[in-house]
Amino acid sequence: HWAGASQAQAFTFLVRDQRLGANVGSAQGPTGLGKYLMRSPTGEVIFGGETMRFWDLRAPWLEPLRGPNGLDLSRLKKDIQPWQERRSAEYMTHAPLGSLNSVGGVATEINAVNYVSPRSWLATSHFVLGFFLFVGHLWHAGRARAAAAGFEKGIDRDLEPVLSMTPLS
Repeated sequence: HWAGASQAQAFTFLVRDQRLGANVGSAQGPTGLGKYLMRSPTGEVIFGGETMRFWDLRAPWLEPLRGPNGLDLSRLKKDIQPWQERRSAEYMTHAPLGSLNSVGGVATEINAVNYVSPRSWLATSHFVLGFFLFVGHLWHAGRARAAAAGFEKGIDRDLEPVLSMTPLS
């Protein structure tokens, strides 16, 4: 679900940046808060950034890195195992994102509309609307170029009957 995917992303980038030499315990983000780690309302060490909203997540790849006060900095620096990185990266990109009625299922079933997550609806609708917006742009660009080049087709407006009628007032 979203919380897991979000926490997995924070963990994955913490691992990457730590390998590149970042001090994840003290790095400061653009907001002045911790870039990787911060404290929860109850004082536990948690992941920083947008994923702070999901600080209570209990993920199997994350739990071994916890100490009595939340995430244990020494464990984050020395004890991250390859399986934790793999599980986290997989969860970041393939998290089970939920569905409208909280049931599992596949998208090819008869009642598949109930298995599609709100995130999928949002992404798909924006792609479809964006696609038609782009096609409309091409359509109107073509019409404008045709008009400018004198290729406009249509009724000859010089012979419209209304042009020879007397005004109503």
